[in-house]
Amino acid sequence: MSSMQNPQSFWHRLTPRGLGARLALAFTLMSGILTLLLVEVVERSATAQVKTSIGGGLGEMAMQTADKLDRGMYERFREVRLMARRNDLISPETSQAERRRILADMQSTYGYYEWIGLAAMDGTVLVEARGLLEGKNVAKRPWFSNALAGKHVGDVHEAVLLAKLLPVQQGEPRRFVDVAFPYLDANGQPAGVMGTHLSWEWAREVERSIIAPVQTRNKVQALIVSAEGVVLLGPQDLLDTTVRLGSLNAARKGRTGYAVERWPDGHDYLVGYASTKAVGDYPGLGWNVLVRQDLQDAYAPVRQLRSRALWSGGALALLFSLGGWLLARRITRPLAALAHSADGLRRGDTHELVPAGSSYTEVHQLSGALNALVTALVQRRADLQTLNDTLEQRVDRRTRELERALVAVRASEGRIIAIVEAAQDAFIAVDLRGMIVDWNPAAERMFGWTRHEAVGWPLAEMILPERYRDSIGKALQAFRQNGQFMLARRMERTVINRQGFEFTVESTVTLAGEGEGAFFSIFLHDISERKKVERMKNEFVSTVSHELRTPLTSIHASLSMLDGGMAGNLPPDAARLVAIASQSCDRLMRMVNDLLDIQKIEAGHMEYQRTAQLLAPLMHHVADAMEGQARQAGVTLRLDMPPGAEFVQAEIDHDRMVQVLTNLVSNAIKFTPGGKDVILGLAQRPGWARLSVTDEGPGIPPAFQSRVFERFAQADAADSRQRSGSGLGLSISKAIVEEHGGSIGFETRAGAGTRFTVELPLA
Repeated sequence: MSSMQNPQSFWHRLTPRGLGARLALAFTLMSGILTLLLVEVVERSATAQVKTSIGGGLGEMAMQTADKLDRGMYERFREVRLMARRNDLISPETSQAERRRILADMQSTYGYYEWIGLAAMDGTVLVEARGLLEGKNVAKRPWFSNALAGKHVGDVHEAVLLAKLLPVQQGEPRRFVDVAFPYLDANGQPAGVMGTHLSWEWAREVERSIIAPVQTRNKVQALIVSAEGVVLLGPQDLLDTTVRLGSLNAARKGRTGYAVERWPDGHDYLVGYASTKAVGDYPGLGWNVLVRQDLQDAYAPVRQLRSRALWSGGALALLFSLGGWLLARRITRPLAALAHSADGLRRGDTHELVPAGSSYTEVHQLSGALNALVTALVQRRADLQTLNDTLEQRVDRRTRELERALVAVRASEGRIIAIVEAAQDAFIAVDLRGMIVDWNPAAERMFGWTRHEAVGWPLAEMILPERYRDSIGKALQAFRQNGQFMLARRMERTVINRQGFEFTVESTVTLAGEGEGAFFSIFLHDISERKKVERMKNEFVSTVSHELRTPLTSIHASLSMLDGGMAGNLPPDAARLVAIASQSCDRLMRMVNDLLDIQKIEAGHMEYQRTAQLLAPLMHHVADAMEGQARQAGVTLRLDMPPGAEFVQAEIDHDRMVQVLTNLVSNAIKFTPGGKDVILGLAQRPGWARLSVTDEGPGIPPAFQSRVFERFAQADAADSRQRSGSGLGLSISKAIVEEHGGSIGFETRAGAGTRFTVELPLA
């Protein structure tokens, strides 16, 4: 009766008071709850995982199928386009038999070409690989008119004219995908159409290669659907029907994934979807790929897993309950023994806490920690007493060490001051506000201000012309805001001395110290004399080059007239001397022109008149111009331009690019032994035109490769005497190519020759 009147007291008596009993009860309750949660979580998780895994796999198969369709169509698209450009096929001089042989070879390379032929502009079939439809008119066929209108690929359709000529396959009518391109005559005008009928069986082969490995085990079906929703390939009951599904709409929007949806047959399916896309310049046909699996088949593993989880969860609950009770007894027994020992320590017992040998690790760690704590307290008391006894001695020793360190710092500071004072370059220290805090004797000599006069003044007012003073303030403000400053780099600066005379120095700025004591360390080196010498050198080169050019032109003209016989036939010895003088004059004129070009490039006065133009005529022009030099050296000069290279265009200055190629070809001829070849190449890669000059010479020595494009650079003195040159041509060529937005480089191998490559952006 009293227990009913006081429920709280009743439940308090029922609640276990010992740790072991509480742990046993907790394990029992947790095992029961976990059993119930396990089944629910496993079922939900497995369902989501199976849906994600299988759906993702179906989406991946759909994407692979779409990709394989795209790439297969792209290969055929590109193959037919290339065939339509073959001169030996479309040339009127090619015989009918030769044309048929070429088409038959193409048909044999890919077994799914059911029909491939050429039709004239009026639609008459001129030639076909097996002679089918030759002489027939195909002008009304969509593939013919679409090709002339710029549409080169047609969607799937049944055979019309070929239906009676080709046998029926597997009880079904033949289906084709059309690929056709116009071919051009010598004037670049359409002369007819090259057409192919690609058998739709290749799409079935794509489906079998991807779906077949998993179709039997997982009951997977694949469908290829046209842009209008018509099933082109799939289960027999859906073939040629129009479907309207959410997955198809998602695929049409370019998405790839999976969805669960109900189909017209009333079944729910897990559907992976993807769409075909354009590849390269192949525009695509808008096909969509759907891969489906019945939802009951897909979720069968989940139902099996739920049943297993229910039985295994019940068994685990019983095991956890029994294990919890045993574990609780094991946990509480050593803890009780340790608590008894700790109580003795509290009463003053000096014995260490020693747990039972069978105790678990935590009990040993707890006893060890308590013993270590007691030991540490005793040791700390002894250390404190020792520290009090030796404190005075330690303070005295530390004071002497600090005095010695202070002496060393002062000595180091004195050495640094002596070095700065004796430095030949001007040294200025500036704080973070831009105020001068140090000024060495070299700075006094350079600027005329004494240290006493300079320290404490703003750096900008002391050494910078007025037009540059704002830049110092902006730089210091940027440094204070984000810590960015032009440090540890040599820079040329214009400064001013006490008399107002401006001169040029090289400055190096570094940040020294930290925090509020940080300052900028500035070293200045006077380079005004060096700049003056450089100006004199440039003026001298310019003057000499211009003064040499006029007499050299006259000398060259006179020697050319003598060599041409204007003064009559010269004696053999005199003719040989005139020829040598003429060659030397040519070399001098080239050197003078190179020097003038270098001067223009340095001054930024080189003029370019760039226009978009074909590069093939440029290559022919250079080859014709260098043919004489190549013949004289016994070298064969050849052009290498693959089909289509004649249409490559770039925006260039014709004369400057001729100068670049002439220099490269001249160098190649010089270094190529007699009887070998020098090849001029023209090719195209995405966005770029590539011009190349390849020789069969000895190659460039490894030690010289890093200096190939430097001015006046030649491999060695003996080589420069044997093969005349100024050493400026490649440097000038590099500057011209880079001005065109391109690049120049080379590949070389010892004894195997060198290839110089110029790449220019396409027009």
